Amino acid sequence: MNNNDKNKSITMPSGIKEVLSPDFLENSELNDLNKIETPILDAIENAKKNPSIPLHIPGHAGGEGILPRFKEIFGEKIVTLDTTDEFSGLGKLYPADGPVARAQELMAELYDVKKSYFLINGSSVGNLAIALTAAKENKKIIIGRNCHRSVIAGLTFTGANPVWIVPEWLDKWGIWGQVNPDEIETLLDENEDVTAVWITNPTYEGVVSDIAKLASICKKRDVMLIVDEAHGCLWKFSDDLPKSALECGADAVVHSLHKTGGSFSQSSVLHISKDSKLNTEEVEANLGMLQSTSPSYTLLASLDAARAYLSSEYGMERLDLALKNAQAVREILNQIPGVNCLSVKDGINIDNTKIYITVEGLSGKRLQSILEIEYNIEIESATDEGILALSNIGNTSEDLYFFCESIRHIAEKNYMDITHLEKTKYMPLHVPEILCTPRKAYMADKEELPPADAVGRISAEIVAVCPPGIPVLVPGEMITASHLPYLNHKQTIQVTKL
Repeated sequence: MNNNDKNKSITMPSGIKEVLSPDFLENSELNDLNKIETPILDAIENAKKNPSIPLHIPGHAGGEGILPRFKEIFGEKIVTLDTTDEFSGLGKLYPADGPVARAQELMAELYDVKKSYFLINGSSVGNLAIALTAAKENKKIIIGRNCHRSVIAGLTFTGANPVWIVPEWLDKWGIWGQVNPDEIETLLDENEDVTAVWITNPTYEGVVSDIAKLASICKKRDVMLIVDEAHGCLWKFSDDLPKSALECGADAVVHSLHKTGGSFSQSSVLHISKDSKLNTEEVEANLGMLQSTSPSYTLLASLDAARAYLSSEYGMERLDLALKNAQAVREILNQIPGVNCLSVKDGINIDNTKIYITVEGLSGKRLQSILEIEYNIEIESATDEGILALSNIGNTSEDLYFFCESIRHIAEKNYMDITHLEKTKYMPLHVPEILCTPRKAYMADKEELPPADAVGRISAEIVAVCPPGIPVLVPGEMITASHLPYLNHKQTIQVTKL
């Protein structure tokens, strides 16, 4: 029996409110959604109404030169919509013009920023562009140790020196917590040549730091504050969510609209705030150097559509109901013996759409495996201690109630946890011994060694398990025996010959 079949037999309790399905939209509401300006979508629609003979790239020429099974799976329309900007009036991405430029302007207006740039290689490419703009060779940047690997890649490009700030460790939950503003202040006092502070907020599991206080500290010292807010693109649209870093004084923010905002995978946005210290011309030049000159208009159109959807009354309603459902899920799960669900009642500020739970006697890995195999539920990720599930704008209340009932069944059974000794997600929190810059280690001559033989050597590569992409090792750091349990997935590791 698959998940959909199981859901049909569920009687919904009053604890979780019904989420409206797009199928239930009245024609008037559909018309209201379709009246929202969508420059890229409009241009693609116009191009489809006026087809031409495609004697240009892409080589499949509107789908004729492509594997038939591919078209059967993806659909005829998605193939014919794969086109280029030169001949379709769609506008260019670099430099932005036409419908693309207008779509970016509308995104900037929605988020009330100076500039918004569409990204077609995820928030990672936005982080790279920020690094190339803000980080300088041999200068220092204060970075949260729970940063995404793309931030480290950016430092590797530039030759800057990371100064690590270790977030709080929430031992009960086995996850990273907030960044302590006092520790940021201390690091700024100790390092006068810092050019920027770079924080990941929220954490992957939704824990939120005090960005307003961090912004105040940075402004007093004339230091840029950059926030990787990849998982927080919805925050602007509800008072029941944390305040976005853009409203708190950050200079630059990346948003992965593909994660929670409804755009297609690999599409994101880089925002530059109105009072930002970042040079937008440099940002644009760096994005032009990093991103493809043949962008996917499917990805760009999905960003255009996501912006229109989130700005609509219906989009706001879906978000509101997703939040109400998430809260109901927490209340249900916290009533199940042996189940704990992270909430603000634990004294921790969180993004309420993120549902992080632990089940006594089960590691996160084991719980994830049971949900996948026995209940056909795919959750976002697992840590050593628990799992992360999302209440998305596209989920139904049936999805969430079935999840609750599955957790209840699992908690009531006597599962033997064969993975309780597995440790793969997070290193013990410590400030590493840095022997050289990431760039120097990465560019140096290298050799590959089994992890056990690499102890005492300098790492020449980023070691990070995705998700969440948080580094176990960064180029330039000493490899120690404490790293070994977290390198068990690798046969060899690259070390420098320095």
